[in-house]
Amino acid sequence: MGRSGYHATDHSGLKHVDHETTKADATLPNEPIERGEHADRRSHAFARVRTIAARWVLPMSGPPIDRGWVRMDGDRVVEVGRGRPPGAAEDHTDAMLMPGLVNAHTHLEFSDQNEPIGSPGTPLHDWIGQVVARRGRSDPATRRDAIDAGIAESESAGVRLLAEIATPPSVAGSGDQGTSAGPNDLTGAGPSDLTGAGPSEIESPFLQVIPFAEVIGLSEIRWEERFAAAEAFLRGDDLGGWSPHAAYSTDRVAITRCVDAAVRRGRPLAMHVAESPHERTLLETGGGPFAETLRAMGVWREGSFPWGDDATRGLIEELARAPRVLLVHGNDLRDDEIATVARHRHLTVVYCPRTHARFGYPPHPVDRLLAAGIRVALGTDSRASNPDLNLWREVQRLLRHRADLAPHEVVRMATIHAADALGVPTCGRLEPGASPGLCLLKTEADDLESLWHDCARRTPRPLSTVS
Repeated sequence: MGRSGYHATDHSGLKHVDHETTKADATLPNEPIERGEHADRRSHAFARVRTIAARWVLPMSGPPIDRGWVRMDGDRVVEVGRGRPPGAAEDHTDAMLMPGLVNAHTHLEFSDQNEPIGSPGTPLHDWIGQVVARRGRSDPATRRDAIDAGIAESESAGVRLLAEIATPPSVAGSGDQGTSAGPNDLTGAGPSDLTGAGPSEIESPFLQVIPFAEVIGLSEIRWEERFAAAEAFLRGDDLGGWSPHAAYSTDRVAITRCVDAAVRRGRPLAMHVAESPHERTLLETGGGPFAETLRAMGVWREGSFPWGDDATRGLIEELARAPRVLLVHGNDLRDDEIATVARHRHLTVVYCPRTHARFGYPPHPVDRLLAAGIRVALGTDSRASNPDLNLWREVQRLLRHRADLAPHEVVRMATIHAADALGVPTCGRLEPGASPGLCLLKTEADDLESLWHDCARRTPRPLSTVS
């Protein structure tokens, strides 16, 4: 367990085999390390060797299997096949078996929101002001409770792995420790308010969280304090990374420092990129609604903007120096920027469909991203912009509204693509050696078209909770 309180295990050496019927290597490297009560609870979730048969099995690393089965040893997949399973099996002839879901982008501290902040169609720059005000009214205990609630909600929705943008506690004696929210602060909470506001200890038999420590601020004193807090936060974590918030909220020097740190420590990086057309206006001209908002909030820093005509593409190139990168949202990516992303195979675009729809943006370029060979993962974002944290509803949004996307590829965005983006190859797929968690979705489908129809109207649940 890392100091962040998030459970994280390094599975980078895991081997994979992809056959119609396959067995796991008994000597797979990097056996997951479990400690304490967390390990006990996980072992009870899958406490026996068993075979599960289903009308449909979705391995995700291969095509759907009609009348397939999966044999498990504890929570690890041993064998996957089709037809009659070897020996006795739990038979789910009215269901689809799939791996647990992978949510590639969340902000769990807003999980106590009963409804999204602002109204549908509120411009991003106006919405941010409302979020800052909401965050400033929060306290450490409230944030911890919200994080716990978000974990519970995600787990009940079948999420096995989750990427969280975390607000690290401040480091004693760093920066402007002890000050309250003020003109150099874009978060709406001063450093002393954030102390102790990190996530509480997670003890879940199903869910693993990977934290990305947020670094934010246009003033040097602010982002230096946040960077020091992020460094301390990640020191005891195995898989977490850095998250310079966004180009409109984080100084360019701070972004470079985060990339340098990710390169030095071999860690991932996540950043909101090309989130809004008004972000582009700010970066390229130094003006527009975002500039007005930053001035009104008292956080404008002379010399921070503009970046130049090719700002977004230059930012992508800078971020690409990191070992693995999540470009969050990508709502406003243009063709030349998509081509730049495509040249870097370790970059993933994280698409949050319902948040995108709430802001009323033009259609997302996800079709062009996929056509360019770019990995796309799905995220819920937070309850500040989404009514819930149910990742499958993001899948359903696309199944219902994006007929140009292949349904199987949409489900892969919420499983194997997201797991690969996060560097956890044991999640998001049903194949020997993986420990993906299992979900069932009720279906009577006899063909794939009917199966995708059921996926668009029904919700999977973790196998341990299915009666």
